[in-house]
Amino acid sequence: MHLSPYGHQPRQLRPVGGLAIFAIAGVAGDSLVGVASAGINLWYAWLVDRMASDFNSVPEAAMRTGELLVLGSGAARIFIFLVAAAGFLAWLFRVRTNAVSLSLTGHRHGRSWLIAGWVMPISWFWIPKQIVDDIWRASTPPGSAKGLINAWWAAWLTAWVMAKVTWGRLYLFPIDLEGIAFALRLEVVGIGLMLIAAVLAIGVIRKITAVQETLRSTPPADPVPGKPPPTPSTPSTPESAAAS
Repeated sequence: MHLSPYGHQPRQLRPVGGLAIFAIAGVAGDSLVGVASAGINLWYAWLVDRMASDFNSVPEAAMRTGELLVLGSGAARIFIFLVAAAGFLAWLFRVRTNAVSLSLTGHRHGRSWLIAGWVMPISWFWIPKQIVDDIWRASTPPGSAKGLINAWWAAWLTAWVMAKVTWGRLYLFPIDLEGIAFALRLEVVGIGLMLIAAVLAIGVIRKITAVQETLRSTPPADPVPGKPPPTPSTPSTPESAAAS
């Protein structure tokens, strides 16, 4: 047991280091697949440019290979993203459980919002950020800076909106060859933004994990520095009460 940043003594905190490693590995793996996908997109956009200027300059086999690679990298990105999301959510549930024990003021959203906040329309713009803010507020002394969290969330939202726009342009609306090449390059820009968000997300995971692991391993502090904890008083009896 230990004292929280607010001075009260919470329940025993659960370890978060192992889940943090899983979450970071998922984010890093998603980033590596994104880099590979960006390379494939740029190569395929080059083929499409050649095809737009001279339709017969690109062999049909090369175009089919490019299409398969783009589709395959897209499927790989979806799969590894789901794995990374599972790791991040597992870590988020654990640190939020600890934060509930640490907090005196409570949290703005219930446990179910740790998942619902990411998938419900409109709410995904702010609820996940508020959940992480509450975890940070409960785990750190009052007034602790949260600039890293703000930067991560801004980068994540920007990358997410870019991904939605690119996906719609590529798969929902019919466009010409020049439009396809432009959308592929736009997706590369979105991947770059996602890489920035990934680096910041790893920073958030490491920072919250370090704070909670420090609290978990810190022995109880004396209520008054330099003085031993007070000894429990013996219950008063009718005789002692009368004597007083």
